[in-house]
Amino acid sequence: MKTTNSIGRIKTQLNIALQSCFVVAVGLFISACQNQPTTANAADPIGVYALVSVNGKPVPASVAHQGATLQVRSGAFTINADGTCVSKMIFVPPSGTEATREVRATYTKDGSKLTMQWKGAGKTVGTIDGNTFTMENEGMALVYRK
Repeated sequence: MKTTNSIGRIKTQLNIALQSCFVVAVGLFISACQNQPTTANAADPIGVYALVSVNGKPVPASVAHQGATLQVRSGAFTINADGTCVSKMIFVPPSGTEATREVRATYTKDGSKLTMQWKGAGKTVGTIDGNTFTMENEGMALVYRK
C-alpha cells in the first residue's frame, strides 16, 4: 500500500512539474509573439529639421558668405525615406530683398554619415547625431534639429 501511495505522489508531482513547464513555455511563446515596443533608431535621418545655427551663431544670424554679409532668417532640411532631400533657406542678401533658396539632392546613408549629391552641384557629407543633423556647405557650418 505504501508503494501505491508513493507512486501516486510521484505521478502527482510529475503532473504538477509538467503543467508548470507547459505554463512557462506558453507564457514565453505568447510574450515572444507580442509586438515589442520599438525605439527610433538614433541615426534614423527621416524627417524635417529646423536650422538652429549657422557658423555657431543662433538663427536668425548675420554671417559672412563669399565676401558678403547675409542675414539668415530661417531654414529647413527635409530628409525623405525615398533617398531624396531638400534644403530651404530664407535669407536677406546685401541688396536687402528677402530671398528663398531651395535645393534638392539625393543621398546615401552609411552609419551616421549622410552623403548628399546636389542636383546641378557637388557633394556634401553631413552627420546625424540623435535629432541633430550637421553639415558644412559652401563654407557655412549648418546645424539642424528635428
